[in-house]
Amino acid sequence: MKCSQFYPVLMTDKVTDTAAFYIKHFRFKTVFGNDWYIHLQSKEDQNVNLAILDSTHETIPAHARGQVSGVLINFEVEDVDAEYARAESNKLPIVLSLRDEAFGQRHFITKDPNGVLIDIIKPIPPSAEYAAQYVEG
Repeated sequence: MKCSQFYPVLMTDKVTDTAAFYIKHFRFKTVFGNDWYIHLQSKEDQNVNLAILDSTHETIPAHARGQVSGVLINFEVEDVDAEYARAESNKLPIVLSLRDEAFGQRHFITKDPNGVLIDIIKPIPPSAEYAAQYVEG
């Protein structure tokens, strides 16, 4: 299969509120929108996309309709400290405070109106133990 684009679609009963959250806090813009589906694109990189879908819409098979569950979205950024300060100033819920991880990340975690976890990440050099686990190339 040759994939031409890949992006997550969050199913929710809060389509408008969820889209507004990502537009306000993560610099997305609407490129398509109606009452049951909103397609968002990063204002900074057109290859970064996110869609919000009404979880009860008829295009979803009945057995699969429901709420967002078990999802963690990662945003890799250049300045995680600045993003952390911005998140705090905007009073976003911080569910994991800014910290360095031995596996090679400086990050923090917040969440959207549906409880979807959002991990804001800046890659950093991993510890020697973790560096040995990376595949060359």
